Amino acid sequence: MKTVGILGGGQLARMMALSAAPLGLRFLVLDTAADACAGQFAPMVVGDYTDEAALAEFASKIDVATFDFENVPAESAQWLATRVPVFPSPRALAVAQDRLAEKTLFRELGIPVPDFADIDSRAALDAAVVKLGTPCILKTRRLGYDGKGQFRIKSPADVDAAWDALGAQAGTVGLILEGFVVFQRELSVVAVRGQDGEFRAWPLTENWHVDGVLSASLAPARVDDAMNAVAMSHARKLAEALDYVGVFALELFCRDGVLLANELAPRVHNSGHWTIEGSETSQFQNHLRAVLGLPLGDTRMLGVACMLNWIGAMPDAAAVLGEASGHWHDYGKQPRAGRKVGHATLRADTAHELAEALMRVGAALDRHAQVAPVIARLRD
Repeated sequence: MKTVGILGGGQLARMMALSAAPLGLRFLVLDTAADACAGQFAPMVVGDYTDEAALAEFASKIDVATFDFENVPAESAQWLATRVPVFPSPRALAVAQDRLAEKTLFRELGIPVPDFADIDSRAALDAAVVKLGTPCILKTRRLGYDGKGQFRIKSPADVDAAWDALGAQAGTVGLILEGFVVFQRELSVVAVRGQDGEFRAWPLTENWHVDGVLSASLAPARVDDAMNAVAMSHARKLAEALDYVGVFALELFCRDGVLLANELAPRVHNSGHWTIEGSETSQFQNHLRAVLGLPLGDTRMLGVACMLNWIGAMPDAAAVLGEASGHWHDYGKQPRAGRKVGHATLRADTAHELAEALMRVGAALDRHAQVAPVIARLRD
């Protein structure tokens, strides 16, 4: 029986462990917090990701290592890679951790991206704002997620405030200025690549965000075959360039029919949670198959699916569980503003049936604003 080590003990690690019961796997989680929610289903080593004693204990008890979030220090992943196999590779992790390296790779691969500039000083910021124009977004190169580490510059008058907010990090995690994209849709490709180079992807997903945090996902995205093919081509290029092993997500903006790469998530992804009930093989089980060198599972959809994120606190489960197509996921976390505490997935055989189920759930939970854009898309 193989033991998989997971760096990070959040809900992604938790769902990974739950998905692997049929495969007979064991898990060991390394996290800085003793109450990490994955610890409810797997033994843990509690320690800092840079603590070599904790890493050595972790490495001594596992057959392969992976991670559930991209802010694990790449140096720690590299340290582990000299002792046990680590997938995805430390190189892939390092690229995804640095927005400048990530955007540069996209451009080198011919994947369109918004305009961007490296910012290492206030003078560089002033010059880049003139070049890129406003609005634009100043971001930390590292450690930002779910809208954190960002400042939108709506006009040149906002530059002082942006530098006051993030300028101190120019010399530590670094900064990047990105042109603001007026997009019509947000899409993502969730894909998997095996150790043998086999590549598979789930159907393209459309996503809606509120305050920088994912609110809802719909699969399959209602796009034409040409756009779908372009998105899959971008994801394959990226996976092959990084010799990637495991599941990843490529987040995309659609502007006037053109797909622009936003970022790479080197892990199982929030926009792929619908795959647990909505596809032949979930992203979580396929990630484990990939890192263990097992054959990949089929990624075909079972009908149509919508995932609704629960942020801050869990609503009443009854409205979702009362639906024949309703599936409920409670991450076992304490409620907290802005925190992802769970999700629900509704799956149906037709777009009409899914829209009707979403209407009922939205009304019962007073979540009309959350479900309305998904229903509108289903009825397009």
